[in-house]
Amino acid sequence: MKCPYCNAPESKVTDSRSGDDKSFIRRRRECLDCGRRFTTYERIEDINLVIIKKDDTREVFSRSKLISGVVRACEKRPISMQEIESLAQRVEQKAANLLNKEVSSQLIGQFVMEELKELDDIAYVRFASVYKSFKDIESFQAELEELKREKN
Repeated sequence: MKCPYCNAPESKVTDSRSGDDKSFIRRRRECLDCGRRFTTYERIEDINLVIIKKDDTREVFSRSKLISGVVRACEKRPISMQEIESLAQRVEQKAANLLNKEVSSQLIGQFVMEELKELDDIAYVRFASVYKSFKDIESFQAELEELKREKN
């Protein structure tokens, strides 16, 4: 592994640990030339999912884009970054389990809403308001009523 400080081509692993959900390995490395330490993460290469957007364009699934959308919905809510990353992992896994290389953005949005509904009502409503593009206050009110019925 190339050193990010001096670009030397060789380093040694000083420590390895599995991530919390066992989906990656964290390795501490030491450069054999300059002696500085750095961290790398090893993850199984996923099948590249392609997302079919509403306008029929296609783009490669981006976990960071998914996380940024969820972070916006969760602003000022008591939700940790770790919970958001776990949510993104579950959504990505659901999409991969479909065994299709192409998945619609609407289905990804549905998966996110299912996860947010379990995590936080306010974050769910925020995400749903953007995802479902409510046309008027009545459609927004109907979504809130549905959420209330499910919670009772």
